[in-house]
Amino acid sequence: MTQDSDRSPELAAALAAASAAADISRAYYRGNFEVTTKADCTPVTQADVECEEAIKRVIFEAFPEDGFYGEETGRTDAAGDRLWLVDPIDGTKAFVRQYPFFSTQIALQVQGELVLGVSCGAMFDELAWAERGKGAWLNGQRLQVGDLDDPEKAAFSTGNLKSLAKTGGWARLAEFVGVSDRIRGYGDFYQYHLLAAGKIEAVIESDVNILDIAALSVIVTEAGGVFTDMNGRAPDLGTRSVIAANASLHKKLLERLQGFVD
Repeated sequence: MTQDSDRSPELAAALAAASAAADISRAYYRGNFEVTTKADCTPVTQADVECEEAIKRVIFEAFPEDGFYGEETGRTDAAGDRLWLVDPIDGTKAFVRQYPFFSTQIALQVQGELVLGVSCGAMFDELAWAERGKGAWLNGQRLQVGDLDDPEKAAFSTGNLKSLAKTGGWARLAEFVGVSDRIRGYGDFYQYHLLAAGKIEAVIESDVNILDIAALSVIVTEAGGVFTDMNGRAPDLGTRSVIAANASLHKKLLERLQGFVD
């Protein structure tokens, strides 16, 4: 188990911010809250806004000179090269309909590289975190991706199938679906927690936003996995798709699916 003394000030702040947001989301989850629709036709609730405000307060109290990019409050750059990436409630549609596949996502990018990630599934009591070079952890237990690389024995999780189905590579994905041991859509943060823990072998997803997956990419990578978009590129602010798996299986998936989506 990790010791508090091993945690950087940045990780300590991110964990504290995630805890504050979890308290808010839990309090609203089964209660009354206002839902409005944003310009992109996605919902936003009081809980989203209050969670982000709480996260921002904690982060800025510790690092007032850093930049901040939040799902609800937008982006504020700083003079330096550090940017916090925050989705206060990733899975707002799930939150609104009262099923528990939502989470708080907090990541830190330094000089364009993602170096820290915290993923808090409040209703699952799952708190995952990772820092570059220090491993990945879930509720204090070390995470490690599995080594199974045979698609016929592997369990896959997929996301946003509607957008995947519109692409010319749908038939290529169907090849893996047809031979895999199990295909599920565990959804949002949870599929990446399962992957990092070695409980499933791969996640394939499109139509994502960097705020959805920044923290999770650090966690999966530090658990020994490979996390790229469908063209093999490392996550950046423009990432829109994901292939995540152990190194060997990732290579096989990328060979079949490269160019599937942007």
